[in-house]
This record gives sequence, C-alpha cells and structure tokens, in this order.
Amino acid sequence: MEMKSATTQSTNPVLGWAAMCMALVTWASFSLSMRAIGASALTTGDVALLRFGVPALLLLPLLPRQIVTLRAVPRVQGLMIAVGAGLPFFLLVAAGGHLTSAAHVSALVAGTAPLAVAILSRLLMGTRAGYLPGLAIIIGGIVLLVAGLGQLNTGMIAGAGLLLCGSLLWGTYTLAMRLRAISPLTCLMLVTYPSFVGIVLLMLTGAVETHLASVDTRQIALFGIVQGIGTGLASTLVYTVAVRHLGAIRGATMGALAPAIVTLAAIPLLDEQPSVLTMFGVVTVALGVALANTRQKAGSSSAAAPFPSRWQRMFQGGDTSQKA
Repeated sequence: MEMKSATTQSTNPVLGWAAMCMALVTWASFSLSMRAIGASALTTGDVALLRFGVPALLLLPLLPRQIVTLRAVPRVQGLMIAVGAGLPFFLLVAAGGHLTSAAHVSALVAGTAPLAVAILSRLLMGTRAGYLPGLAIIIGGIVLLVAGLGQLNTGMIAGAGLLLCGSLLWGTYTLAMRLRAISPLTCLMLVTYPSFVGIVLLMLTGAVETHLASVDTRQIALFGIVQGIGTGLASTLVYTVAVRHLGAIRGATMGALAPAIVTLAAIPLLDEQPSVLTMFGVVTVALGVALANTRQKAGSSSAAAPFPSRWQRMFQGGDTSQKA
C-alpha cells in the first residue's frame, strides 16, 4: 500500500471518534499508574522495561516483515515518533509525576497537548489554528485545575516543568503521525523497539536501578497489563488511528479531556481529593474541548496542511512505499 500524505488519505470520523474514546481511557490509566509508581516497589526503570518490553515481545513475530517498511520511514519523522512517545517521553513524565500528582500528570501533558500541537503546527507548517477560543478556554481550565491542586513548592514547580516538556514531545509525536501517514503498526514499532533497546542498555550500564528480582509478581503483572498492554499496545494503536481519521489538532484537543477523567478516577483509586477550584477547572476544560471541536471539521486543512518547502526535505528520502 502506498504511503499517502495526510492531505490525500481517506478518513472515517466514526472510527476516529471510537479510537479517541479508547485512547482517553488508556491515557487515564497511564496517568494514574505513573503516579502509582511511587507507592510500589518497582522503580521507574522497571516500569519502563514493562512498558516497552511487553509490546516488544508480543510484536516480535511481526518484526521481520516490517523491517523494509520501517527503513522507508523518513529519519526525522521516525525520530519524532520514537522520542515523542518513547523512552524520553516516559522518563520525563515519570520524573514529573513523582514530584506532583496524577492530576498534574494528565493536566500538564494531555491537557496542554493542544497548545503544543498548535505551536509546532505554526512553526513547522505555518498553520494558524482556527479554534483559538476553544484552545484559550482549555488552557484557562488547565490553569484552574493546577491552581486547585494545592500550594506550589519547588518540587511541584520542577515537576510541572518536566511534564510540560513531556507535552511538547507528545506534540511532536502527534504532528509527525499526521504530516506523513504511516500505519498504526509501523508507528507502534517505532515507539517500542528503540525505547526497549534504550532501557535495556540503561539497566545494563547501571544508569537506572531495578527491583524486579525482589518485587511481588502481582505488582509486576499489574504494571505489565496497564503499561505494557494498555499503554504500550492499545493506546499507541488507537491514538494513531484517531489522529489519522480526526487530524492532529482535533486528536490533541480531545486528549484534553483526560485530566477530567483522571481527576475523578484518582478520588477512589489514589485517595486524591480535588478542590472545588480543580473541579471547576475540569468543567472548563470540557467546555473548551466541546467548543474547539464544534469550530473545526475533521480532516480540515488546519490539521493536514502540507509542509512548507523548507521542511519538505526533512521528510523525504528512502522508499516512500509501505506495505499493508
């Protein structure tokens, strides 16, 4: 199957919305589990190994047939995907989540992703967002949500900074998927295998510690299911489908609903009690998402505009064909 540009590929909004709903559920579990690392005996490196090792093992039978396809992906695009959703993104979010809360993780990563995509779209493509009122309301809601989480201290400020860097990486990943379409399987492998190799090397060199040998197998199984299968496989696949059919901007904008889900789920699961201000922020974010999506049609030019000529060379090179 020929690798099509984002401007020519067919779209199915119903499939895109269904995939986006599934992505929101997996993102919520990701945010909650990232915060839960501190309450478990597992290290961040252990969870990273499960996050990328489980899908690497499950996808191994398919890898030989995908080698040619993976080599055909332009290097810059492959790097944006591998870094934007892979090990660097994971480590940034894990470090930020350790210093903050589950609500911070979701608010400052998924919540600010629309802004990151809008900024990157403007810088790389010259695209002007046509949904600025909705985006402004979303960002205002995120500010309220974070402000309601409690008094800021040095640790929380540092954690927030790390999470915002993670949001920017996620924006590069989202944009790279949309600007030159690749299959969900190819995207999944680009995220998984470089990250798996990276975390194994970090463990072998002692750069990150591990407690896997002494941890209860039930904890390993739980994080393996949530991170390895839920986030590693399901989330990456369904988000790729959602961005393909809804567009990068709309996909990121819908992701801003994740903080609302996480805030509510953290009440019974992590005993985190949101303030009235935080809950007001959650409602504001939801309203902003609704407004942004009523102002933008799926597959619009703002989500799929071609690269300016100065950037086209970055996404050229190699065989541009892709097998199904």
